[in-house]
Amino acid sequence: MNRSRLKSVRKVPLEYRMKEKIKEFLDEDIGYGDITSETLIPATQEAQATLYYKEPGIVSGLAEAATVFNILGCNVKHHKIDGEKTKARKTLLSVKGSARALLMGERLALNLVGRMAGIATETAKIVESVYKRNPDTRVAATRKTLPGLREFDKRAVVHGGGDPHRFGLDDCVLIKDNHLELVPSVTEAVKRARAGVSFTKMIEIEVRSLEDAVEAARAGADIIMFDNMTPAEIKTNLEKLDQQGLRQGIIYEASGGITSSNACDYAEAGVDIISLGALTHSIRSLDVKFEIEMLQ
Repeated sequence: MNRSRLKSVRKVPLEYRMKEKIKEFLDEDIGYGDITSETLIPATQEAQATLYYKEPGIVSGLAEAATVFNILGCNVKHHKIDGEKTKARKTLLSVKGSARALLMGERLALNLVGRMAGIATETAKIVESVYKRNPDTRVAATRKTLPGLREFDKRAVVHGGGDPHRFGLDDCVLIKDNHLELVPSVTEAVKRARAGVSFTKMIEIEVRSLEDAVEAARAGADIIMFDNMTPAEIKTNLEKLDQQGLRQGIIYEASGGITSSNACDYAEAGVDIISLGALTHSIRSLDVKFEIEMLQ
C-alpha cells in the first residue's frame, strides 16, 4: 500500500463550526433562562470551578468545555490539552466568572467532555493494542454517530490517536452493498464514480468476496473494504490479491462486527485500516466532575 495516500485524511473541523454548534446546544438547554440559579443565586455572585476526571483517561473535550464557558462570559484556564493522558482527579480546566454562568454551562460541558473522553480513551486503548500486533494498521471511526455530535465524536477519535474516516457523504465516495444492488456490477460502479466526482475524491467500495475485491482492484478503486469477513478470510484474500499483483497501491480496510476484543485479530490479518462503529455508537462516557466554590 502507498502509505502517503493516508496522510491527506482530514483531521478535525474548523473551530468556528464547533462554536456555532455549542451555541445551539446552550440555546436548547437554557431556553428562556436558568430559573433555579436565578432564584437562588445573586446576579453579582462570583465563583470558581475545576473540572477533572474521576478516573484515568485521555483528555478530550476541553476545547469544547472552554468554549461553553467563554460564550457565557467566564475566564478559562487549561491545565492539560486534548490528546494527553491524565490521572484521576487531576485538574484539567479551571473556570472563574459569574456563579450563574458556571451553573448554566456545567451540564453541557460535562456532557461533552464525558462523551468525548470516553471515545478518546477507548480509541487509545484499541490503537495501542492494534499497534502491538501490526504497527501499520490504522484504527478509524465510522458515520455511526448521533445527529449533531459527529464533529465532536470525530475530534475525540483523533484525540485518542484514531482516524476520523468520512465526516459525511460529501467527503469520499463509499460504494456500499445497497448501492451495488442498484448498479450492474462492481466495475460499472467504480467507473461511474470515477467519471462523476472530482479527481480529489477517493473511491472506496465495500466487498464481501474475493471475486468482488479482485474486480474492484482491477476497476481502479482506491480503497477496498472487506465487509463482515472474519480475520482468517481477510488474511487469505489479501494473500491471493498479493499473488495477483493487486495489493500494492490500494488501501484495504476491514469493517463490520469489529470490537475492542477482536480488533487485534483484524490487524494481524494485514489490513491497512480497521473501522469500528463501536468507537462512537456504544461508548461509555468517562466520569467527569465539575466542582464549584464561592468567591468572596
